[in-house]
Amino acid sequence: MIAALLATGTLAPALAQEALVLSTVTVNAERENDVTEGSDSYTTKNSRTATKLNLSIRETPQAVSVTTRTKMDDFALNDVNAVLDNTNGVNVERVETDRTYFTARGFDITNFQFDGVGAPLVYGNVSGDLDTVLYDKVEVLKGANGLMSGAGQPSATVNFVRKRPTQEFQASARASVGSWDYRRLDGDISGAISERVRARLVVAGQEKESYLDRYQQQRGLFYGVVEADLTDSTLLTLGHSYQQNNADSPLWGSLPLFYSDGTRTDYSRSDSSAADWAYWDVKDNRSFVELAQELGNGWSAKAVYSHVENESDSELFYVYGNPNRATQAGVFSYPSQYHFKTRQDIVDLYASGPFTLGGREHELVAGAGWSRANTRDHSWHGDTLGTEVGDLHGWNGNYPKPAFTIDGGGSNWTDKETSLYTAARFSLTDDLTLLAGARLSNWDSHGTSYGKDKVNEYNGVLVPYAGLVYDLNLNYSAYASYTEIFTPQFEIDANGDRLDPIEGHTIETGLKGEWLDGRLNANLALFRTEQSNVAEVAGTSGTTTLYLAVDGMTSKGVELELAGEILPGWEANAGYSYVDIEDNQGNGAKRYTPSQLVKVATSYRLPAMEQLKVGANLKWQDDIEALDGNGNLAKQDSYALLGLMAKYEFTPRLAATLNIHNLTDEKYLTSLYWGADQAFYGAPRNANLSVNWQF
Repeated sequence: MIAALLATGTLAPALAQEALVLSTVTVNAERENDVTEGSDSYTTKNSRTATKLNLSIRETPQAVSVTTRTKMDDFALNDVNAVLDNTNGVNVERVETDRTYFTARGFDITNFQFDGVGAPLVYGNVSGDLDTVLYDKVEVLKGANGLMSGAGQPSATVNFVRKRPTQEFQASARASVGSWDYRRLDGDISGAISERVRARLVVAGQEKESYLDRYQQQRGLFYGVVEADLTDSTLLTLGHSYQQNNADSPLWGSLPLFYSDGTRTDYSRSDSSAADWAYWDVKDNRSFVELAQELGNGWSAKAVYSHVENESDSELFYVYGNPNRATQAGVFSYPSQYHFKTRQDIVDLYASGPFTLGGREHELVAGAGWSRANTRDHSWHGDTLGTEVGDLHGWNGNYPKPAFTIDGGGSNWTDKETSLYTAARFSLTDDLTLLAGARLSNWDSHGTSYGKDKVNEYNGVLVPYAGLVYDLNLNYSAYASYTEIFTPQFEIDANGDRLDPIEGHTIETGLKGEWLDGRLNANLALFRTEQSNVAEVAGTSGTTTLYLAVDGMTSKGVELELAGEILPGWEANAGYSYVDIEDNQGNGAKRYTPSQLVKVATSYRLPAMEQLKVGANLKWQDDIEALDGNGNLAKQDSYALLGLMAKYEFTPRLAATLNIHNLTDEKYLTSLYWGADQAFYGAPRNANLSVNWQF
């Protein structure tokens, strides 16, 4: 549908007519304001994730998906898993209750940004659910982004854009209740403290039980940010966020998928392999300082320092083995205690602005970056390791808590990166623009991991970037981009050694459409990636995932997306993605990730009852499969998850929103990312109700 609309140019003649008569006088002023809060929109006009230049979605020569504040509030997308699960082309791999991986275009997403400054995932996963109440929007740039991230991972870059203080006073509070004793409160207050100082405070608290036996989670969040106008052209920003997740009886690993005779097990959705004493507590601290200076003639400079500390403590219970179908014997214990801490310091300095060349005006950004990350972890195994557990059907988690006296080893390593980068947007003609840039980086890693040296050094690595955008007419553009890939990997193999860097390139071509002054965007993208040394999951050791490097991996596919206001009162974000992944022999690879995904979220404000908004969201994926250690093939058939939403505004300041998830009560495995030895089932039908006050 989207492809046909883009190709034929027949997206609602009424919309095309409205676009033709729009005035262009206010475009430049509006481009500076890319805040989605209060817009009631499912798209954004501009994105800085690709180059730090303030480009529209149409001007960016790569596919970009955006989850706005409105969409997050409409569908109760309160954590990063929910946001990315509703993002076109992204697959969320819930391997456990409190550990999640993300993939796009067949490869792991490890490039995360906060306000455009990179903070890569140390082990390629997120432990604990990151709350999204403090973000204005979440941008996902598809494909490689070595220019801004330093590493050109060809999956995607996720950029969390934080809320900022407002000049006008505003405040809100939201209370939510739901299935399995779900309770949540969050508050947000913002405004001017003085003529030159503004501040914002966001807090949230959440408690919930689960459809899984014994599992409970508590979450608390604080975010504070202050802006001060030091002069009329100098802005200082200070901010800090703190989140703590405490999980009781979390899954570490999950349920065996096969009996010892090779037939599939038949556990219920509520069955859990977690012991009643197990816990996993995670703390996330993020501080940042920004100094922005207007330089005149359209130029500005910014210096950013970020400090990140992530820490977790856990006592976990893993089971291994395949049970006997008749007796249920054959499942054994692996209790362990873990401590993990990572500390990241990141500095980013850059300047951007226009320049004239050949009688035309162009844009330039140039900057330098420095980062240092130290990671430490240690494990201790229980003295009852290897004892038999018994039948997991309806298991109550009653297993004696062991003494954690067996030293399992640990890690202590440091990663450093220094880089220079530049990008320019050249206006070659009135209709043709060229985006070109490069990043020059040095990497240095040293330390140990479970008795192995972790020494790697790469100097003078150049990652180029080029993209062309051609405006076909007022509403349509064609684009093409090329990016080389060089990605030092955090993943380790079974010997505890870091994998060699990923190398390769990505080519993307496509067609984009924009209507209603950027309130409606569409994209058709074709991509192809070739790379070597790709990390494939080979097992786990404690809370650490082990990998194997695979050469000659090729990924190709297509993505389509439509986002924004289709008609007055009708917002939608709809997408389809297809990816075909092959190894160096031309065989299908990574079958644990779906080759096809459909993601739709839409809402409509009824003209006859404007205080009522109704909506629905849908996720469909085709079948996935994986082998276990004994050669048994597990398959999850294609399935769809349907959700419904209704919001009623009693007054302009008081509203209630009802969300129903998995309306058809689909039973499905959450992931086969770790292979087919273990997996667990997703949540059955559930609902939550929230009431929001605005002051």
